This record gives sequence, C-alpha cells and structure tokens, in this order.
Amino acid sequence: MRFTAGPPPELRIRARFTLENSGNSDLTFVDVVFPEERAYGRRDLRVEMDGRSIAPVSLPSEYQQEQPNALRIPLDVPWLWKQRRELAVEYAFDSPEDAGGRIGLSAESFHLGPGGWFPLPQPPRHALAPYPARPRMSYTVRVPSDFLVLGAGTPKGSRKDGGETEYRFELHGADLPPYVVAGRYTAWPQKRGESSAVFWTRQLLREDAGPAAERIQGAWETLGKEFGPLGKNRVAPHVVESPAVRGHFAAEDGPAAASFPGGALVNPAALSLGIASEPFIELVTHALARRWFDEEMAPAPEAVLGLGEGLPEYAVMVVEEAREGAAGRQRRILRYLREYDAAAKETPDRPLGAIGMSDPAAVRRMGLAKAALFYAALEDACGPGPMRTGLAQMVARLRGRDAGYDALRSALEESSGKNLAELFRVWVNGKGIPKEFRERYAPPGAGQAAAP
Repeated sequence: MRFTAGPPPELRIRARFTLENSGNSDLTFVDVVFPEERAYGRRDLRVEMDGRSIAPVSLPSEYQQEQPNALRIPLDVPWLWKQRRELAVEYAFDSPEDAGGRIGLSAESFHLGPGGWFPLPQPPRHALAPYPARPRMSYTVRVPSDFLVLGAGTPKGSRKDGGETEYRFELHGADLPPYVVAGRYTAWPQKRGESSAVFWTRQLLREDAGPAAERIQGAWETLGKEFGPLGKNRVAPHVVESPAVRGHFAAEDGPAAASFPGGALVNPAALSLGIASEPFIELVTHALARRWFDEEMAPAPEAVLGLGEGLPEYAVMVVEEAREGAAGRQRRILRYLREYDAAAKETPDRPLGAIGMSDPAAVRRMGLAKAALFYAALEDACGPGPMRTGLAQMVARLRGRDAGYDALRSALEESSGKNLAELFRVWVNGKGIPKEFRERYAPPGAGQAAAP
C-alpha cells in the first residue's frame, strides 16, 4: 500500500498471491472479490497471472446478485491439479463515495477498515471446495515519513526511503483481517505506554487527556474481560481523529465515532464536545463495543437493529455497571425506558423483530431502546455470568457469519440452562415493554407510559 497526498490524495494497492489448485479437476478461471468500485473510489484495475496481463470479465448473471463485487479472471491455459499460479492485482483508491468507517482519505490522513479493501480469490463453486484458512501473510504501508501508522498484525520494522517510510506487518491465520490507520497526527501521550488509551489528533490536545484515557482504557478492558478478546488486541486502544467519520446509525452529521480493531475513529465534531465530557466518552465506548458485536458478526436481515445495534448498547450498559455498580445499570435502563416512551409517542409501536434500519427515525429510536431493554431482561433471566459467557461464545463461533435471534437464543440457553422461548416471543415478536419489567425498574411513585 502506498499513499500520496495528491491532489487528489490516492492509495495504490498491490497484492500478490501464490495459489494452488488443491481440488480434483482442472480450472479455466478464478473468481476474485474486489473492493466496491464507487464506495472505495476504486480505479485502474490491473490483473496478471504468471506475469501475463488478463482482462477480468463479469460473472455469469446468476452469480452477480450473490457476489456483486466479484469479477472472473479467465485462464487461456488450464490450471492443472496441484499446480501453482502467481496472481498479481493492482488498483488505486481516490475520491471514495462512501467515506466513513470503512475508508477515509484526505491529504493529511487515511484509514482502511478490516475487510472490503483488499482482493479475495474465491474457491470454485462446489461443495468440496471450502474457503481455505487464511495463511500467514505480510503487508507493507508506504507513507510520508512524518505520518504515524497503526496496522493489524505484528510490526516487523520500517525503513526510510527519501521522504517516505515503509512499515511492514505480518499476519497469522488467527489475526483479524488487515486494517490501517495513518496520518499526520500529534500523539498523546508522547511516549507510548500500555496503561491508558492513546489519542492521535490533528492538533495538540488543549485539555488534560488523562481522565478520559483512563475511562476509555477501562471500557476496553471490561469489554475484553466480559466478552472475550478479539484476536491479539493491543493493550491500549487508540482514539484517532478522522474527518470522514459520520454517525453510523443514520449517516448523520455531527459528533460521531466508528470502530476499528485498534480502537475508535472520531470526527472533529466529537472532539469539540471535550474529550472528558460524558457524550464523548459514551460515543467512544459505543464504538469500541461495536467492535465486539456488529463488526465481528453479520446480523441477519431481521436482526440488523436488534443485534447489530442492540448488542453494543448492552455492552455499554455492562461497561457502565463495571464502573458505577448496580446504580449505573439502573440509570441506563431508566434512560432507555424514557427513550422508548418518547419515541412511542411519535410512532405506532411495532415488534422488535419487525424494525429495520430503513424505517423512519422515530421507529428506529424506539427499536434501539427496546433492543437494549431486551438484553437487560435476558440478563435478568440468565444471570450476568451465563449471559456474557453465551455472548462471547456466540461471537467466537459466528465470527464473520450471519447471526440472528435463533443463534442468540441457542447460545444463551446453552450457557444458562434456561428455556428462553417465552421471553424471546414476548420481546421480539410482541409489542410494548412487558409490565413486570417496568415494575421491576421504574422508581417508586414514578409515572409510567402504558404498554400497548
């Protein structure tokens, strides 16, 4: 990977693969999934097989819906069994249309999230051709010498070449997919430690970052302790400024944070809140929590909001309880009840399982609040230990695959030994908030909105 400031700023990606036909028949083509053209600003695609240039073609129409970003590389000479081939791919990114959590690119910085930006050769389409485990691989990042660089895997050194520095990283099969965050940043603390979060910002921080760093580090450690480690995580999370980041819930403007395996990306509007402020700490904590759930599993279509958004909200509740005890959990639950009731005044109620990310904002707010309360009810039924053990096991088993309410229920019933069928029916398929739940958490004498 090589960055140039432009104009326009550009990332040029070159990838080389040694591939072996380990099947039982000759092959006449290879399918490769490439980065989405418009979202990443991909251009200048070039492909070589064994040093010979090949023009990729579109997949047959019956496969295009399943793999919209794949292209086929035809082979003029059949690829024989046990034979090895050398595949080389090159392309560039500039002016991405979907700048945000997946990609950010400016003259001063860039980031690439884990997955989506690098090519993935695909196995042939038959039952005996599973995708092989990811082998050990290395990658390099070439940037101006005054850039800071954070990447996945194990750092293997760097070397200067004129005004540029090339950083090398090595990934093993158990590591998370490669990501890169780099830019012309000021670091806090200036000397890297392992006891608190690290800030990378475009301007020197004017306020004492110590208290905020300590709280963010605490949230990071709580998430790892309660829900299991994600690969070989860094001990200290990085909070990195990125103008490209927008609110993930509705792509809205204003303060926003996005997750990446090494920490959180925050936009300038988030930093303007003050890094010691409660809104900023909550934004970052929520982004870190998304790393454990929404970013690691692919929520099934009917559970994009309930799992993809609700589980990070529950994780934030766990972090708050670890910091403030039962009172912190109680306050968080009461907050979600207020948010649910406020949204329910604006829109007719719907079951949680019938709310999606394309619904109107009021419906989504109501669904998000109910999802968080659903996990509180599940924790009440399972117990905190079995609940978090079950979620950690679900993440480990389903990493990179679709996860729905059935998988959630199966994992929690296994960890808790409880039959949760009725609880799932009431919360996922029913309307309103169950009366007994409100009575459990509403403060004495407080008015309650009627459950539909």
